[in-house]
Amino acid sequence: MDRPGAGRFAPSPTSDLHLGNLRTALLAWLWARSQGRDFLLRIEDLDQQRVAAAPEVARRQLDDLQALGLDWDPPVVRQGERIELYRQAIAGLETYECFCTRREIAEASQAPNGGPGATSWRPYPGTCARLTSFQRDQRRLTRAPALRVRAHDARQTVHDVHAGSITGPVDDFVLQRADGTPAYNLAVVVDDGLQGITQVTRGDDLLDSAPRQAWLARQLGHPVPEYVHVSLALNAQGKRLAKRDGAVTLADLQAHGVGASQVLRRLCRSAGLPEADTAAEVLAALAPGQLDNPLVWRAWTVA
Repeated sequence: MDRPGAGRFAPSPTSDLHLGNLRTALLAWLWARSQGRDFLLRIEDLDQQRVAAAPEVARRQLDDLQALGLDWDPPVVRQGERIELYRQAIAGLETYECFCTRREIAEASQAPNGGPGATSWRPYPGTCARLTSFQRDQRRLTRAPALRVRAHDARQTVHDVHAGSITGPVDDFVLQRADGTPAYNLAVVVDDGLQGITQVTRGDDLLDSAPRQAWLARQLGHPVPEYVHVSLALNAQGKRLAKRDGAVTLADLQAHGVGASQVLRRLCRSAGLPEADTAAEVLAALAPGQLDNPLVWRAWTVA
């Protein structure tokens, strides 16, 4: 029998994975494997300004996942090798050039979106949507344009396992940055569609991007995946965990005498899951519905 699609974990190789990243990876693996899905890894290395050491960082990230007992189905995909696929996708969409800076957008936008899982996202107000050809020619003399999709004030509803049905606006979001780099919201949808991803498990800070990504998936002829947004790891001040918070990576903890199996047990305990020395043992011990435990999607404060 064919497996019902695939789940995935898609780290950006900007730094080593911290406990919050590892927790999300574990939950993504458990959701996929417990339902008989493939589990794929994708290295999101498009931002060349931030991933100069990407190959070495990505290698350490994969080593850390293996140390916890997570396995994946080959191949490991790297976005930096798929630029032409993203350009082909853009060519099939209705787009327009945008010359706005982030500051200009912030000053012109409406108040931040206030839906479940909302961050500081502001819908694009359409400043460049109605520029004339002459105006575009003039602005192009001093500023390289980004490319935005023309969404025509669409709205999209998605289903999240924990948050339920979420309906959100789809603004004219960026598909290609001014430097020619494909944008995250485009690349992730293209990759999920082409890789047969049917389940997306990720941090709940990305929940407000799900309607836009689901809408784009439909425009490109791809099915919309099931979403499972899980809680973020927070530091003692209630802010998102970061490298500056101290010994929060596997290597940091191992340097202090904490083994990978101890880290795995800590991650399981934070989510109310069976504690074991390997991911395979955790999977085998899962009870039906245990991944629906509220601790999975409530914020975890790392002591």
